[in-house]
Amino acid sequence: MMRSRRRPSFTTVMLVLGLLFLYLPMVVLVVYSFNESRLVTVWAGFSTQWYGELFRDQQILSAVWTSLEIAFFAASMAVCLGTVAAFVMTRYGHFRGKTALSSMVTAPLVMPEVITGLSLLLLFVQMAQLIGWPADRGMATIWIAHTTFCSAYVAVVVAARLREVDRSIEEAAMDLGSPPVKTFFFVTLPVIAPALAAGWLLAFTLSLDDLVIASFVSGPGANTLPMVVFSSVRMGVSPKINALATLIILTVSLATLLAWYFMRRSEAKRQSVIQQGEGV
Repeated sequence: MMRSRRRPSFTTVMLVLGLLFLYLPMVVLVVYSFNESRLVTVWAGFSTQWYGELFRDQQILSAVWTSLEIAFFAASMAVCLGTVAAFVMTRYGHFRGKTALSSMVTAPLVMPEVITGLSLLLLFVQMAQLIGWPADRGMATIWIAHTTFCSAYVAVVVAARLREVDRSIEEAAMDLGSPPVKTFFFVTLPVIAPALAAGWLLAFTLSLDDLVIASFVSGPGANTLPMVVFSSVRMGVSPKINALATLIILTVSLATLLAWYFMRRSEAKRQSVIQQGEGV
């Protein structure tokens, strides 16, 4: 008697449908980035000409460099500020204003981007009138704006990690004579390093992807990549955008894979050290 084939479970079917819903449009985009036709919806044969056109477009290349530079510095500053905020929210006891501080730190998570961008624009205008800075809105104002809302995401990620840290290890280090600053850098920081890396990558991605807030606080001399892409799409989708999106997908995928590999390696080393310590 032949065995009946086992039907896939409901969970498996939903997982496959969810993955197709998320990644099938990206696959189609990558395929059409090699389309020879100028019309993005009509396949006319395989060609890589649009990648050459992309690398000859100085406006897009300048916008890519601007976005990467802003995202790098915004993510780095957001990690510093978010880590400090996470320590205040998790390590300090109850003090007057702690609830208000926690609410203010996490407020950008639920605040509409239009409200955030408009409030920052009004802030920069008032500062220019009162102290004369910023005289012109550009990369500096976009960097400050991105740091503002990215810090909230980093604070949430790092705070979740800090709540899981065994504080007895830090207390043991300080009992052995280690100053608090040295304990932080040699004991606490290696433990929360995966959370810092995850927060930095999240902040970098959010800054690189932002369009609404950057549109409010940017000036004539600073155009980020999403702003350039959005303005070009309104006049008609060019195959160069497909090529650009393909390169971004490839870069993000490689960066995510490398980050996952190094964080997994770091976590494995940490678990090995803990097991060796327990064995002793």
